[in-house]
Amino acid sequence: VQLQASGGGLVQAGGSLRLSCAHSGFTFRSYGIAWFRQAPGKEREGVSYISGSDGSTYYGDSVHGRFTISSDNAKNTVYLQMNSLEPEDTAAYYCAASPGYIVGPYVWKRVNEWHHWGQGTLVTVSS
Repeated sequence: VQLQASGGGLVQAGGSLRLSCAHSGFTFRSYGIAWFRQAPGKEREGVSYISGSDGSTYYGDSVHGRFTISSDNAKNTVYLQMNSLEPEDTAAYYCAASPGYIVGPYVWKRVNEWHHWGQGTLVTVSS
């Protein structure tokens, strides 16, 4: 299993970024993929999750209504569209994958449930 996150950068508050997570080595319809983030000195936080089996999506409270997760199965890539960015969104963003029978709407925020992680991509939002 390989996950490659990209798309981070520096953006002003109110701006937008789109992160990409290119994945390989597993059948996406049997897995779930999530985005987490970790700011300096803080715990890793679940941002969003998409189910490979039915495309269901879930969001953390702090990003609901501003971020959108989606999947392009032809490109084996999951995206995180981030709009109305705030300085509080500054963090390293990671994508993670786990079999669908392990993760789901009630446990996706638990870091320990995720078996595979990509490297982080840094998002910095200036005020």
